[in-house]
Amino acid sequence: MKYLILSIFFTLTINATTLHLSISSNPSKLNPLIATDSASQEISGWVFDALLAYDKDGKIEPRLAKSYHFKDDTTLIFTLRKNVLWSDGKQFTSDDVIYTYNLITSPKIYTPYSSEFRYVKSVKALDKYTVEVKYKEPYFKALQTWMTDIVPKHILKLEKDIMTSSFNQHPIGTGSYTLKGFEISKDISLKANPNYFRGEPHIREIVYHFMPDPSTQFLMLRSHKLDVGSLTPLQIERQLDDDFKRYYTIYEKISQSYTYLGFNFKNPKFQDPRVRKALSLAIDRQELVDILFFGHGQVCNGPFMPGTFAYNDQIKAPKPNIQKAKALLKEAGYDDKHPFTFEIVTNSNNDTRVYATQIIQHQLAKAGVIVNIRTMEWQAFLNTVVMPKNFEAVILGWGLGLMPDAYSIWHSEGSKKGGFNFISYKNEKVDKLIKKAERTIDQKKLGKIYREIYALIVYDNPYLFLYIPNSITVVNKKIQNVSQSILGVMHNVIDWIKP
Repeated sequence: MKYLILSIFFTLTINATTLHLSISSNPSKLNPLIATDSASQEISGWVFDALLAYDKDGKIEPRLAKSYHFKDDTTLIFTLRKNVLWSDGKQFTSDDVIYTYNLITSPKIYTPYSSEFRYVKSVKALDKYTVEVKYKEPYFKALQTWMTDIVPKHILKLEKDIMTSSFNQHPIGTGSYTLKGFEISKDISLKANPNYFRGEPHIREIVYHFMPDPSTQFLMLRSHKLDVGSLTPLQIERQLDDDFKRYYTIYEKISQSYTYLGFNFKNPKFQDPRVRKALSLAIDRQELVDILFFGHGQVCNGPFMPGTFAYNDQIKAPKPNIQKAKALLKEAGYDDKHPFTFEIVTNSNNDTRVYATQIIQHQLAKAGVIVNIRTMEWQAFLNTVVMPKNFEAVILGWGLGLMPDAYSIWHSEGSKKGGFNFISYKNEKVDKLIKKAERTIDQKKLGKIYREIYALIVYDNPYLFLYIPNSITVVNKKIQNVSQSILGVMHNVIDWIKP
């Protein structure tokens, strides 16, 4: 079967006007307001744009907005670009911005992104290309709020149910590419937008080849059938030959993501803090990093990334202590005759998470804990386990933005339907500090509050923070204008040239 698959893949030819990528899971909804999985976010990111975005250095720059300014501490004015068209040829105007705001904050859709707008008092059009945003009070993420992609009013206003709309599979956007085709478990094709307001991309087409098996992606890279791909630490350390290194440039940096073991706080098993602490003490995080990453990663200490104002370098990951873990479990009523038993669920298309789960199963067994493992296809995992909170524990990862925001994951209000706090974590002190941080504009004071939030969350063990992998990306050396950035190597694909 493997050779049959390879023979099919080898018939692909690298076209000079086509960028060949891979995707391991099916996107669920390509409407950016309700796209919560990474596959959906990646594809919709090509199709849509926001008023503001980060540049290659992590600084905020206008995008659909031509310019912006604060009239006062709570009033933000956007002047929109006049040369922007939706991919169906209709003009982009302030009506689309108002509609997007009204939709994302309405009960018509379930979305965790609505929390970004909780401090917005009003949004109104001053004219066709000017938008006024009023905040209830000064807000530390007033600008980042408008990095939310804008959707077309003239299309979606006709839809009765946004959640099930055909728009979610056939989106109309203002982005650099348009969706050429999308079928479940099939390749996804994007075509360069000739009317893109920042200039038509040089690469005419992007094709995502659907490959749920990571080993298949690596075989495609080795046969030069992909232009861009990711490598695992094992691959970069032991499986690359000279031919591979001649064809691809390797880019490596710490990723803006971490992997964790998360507990369902609605489940009585995890409501005892002694149990959560015992499990934390029984896990050897450094062993996980050593086995999984061969030095291409690091232990994760908490919820915010190193290098950000929110990172608390005084908090260290606990050293494994099996005897103390056993003692805590015994205090909580568990012993050899009545062992603590629970199930970990994770997604089957991520080998690293599956291996991590198996290692953790082995580590916890030393403390007398019995772990059952269940792996599932990504969409089934997301829709039937994670979002409905139908689990005991999960192994998942978070990708974090350049501006840390604790609200959506750690505030108790985020546990509502569609929210990112799907473990139902609640700490009243954390809630109050998050609200206080949102009103704090001074960066020094904001950092102090966030570092306290960091410490409180780590103490509670709602997640067992495991590791931060390095991001290892390879790019076809023939492609011109590729550069590393805080945003990653694909921050400027519209400038890439493939001769």
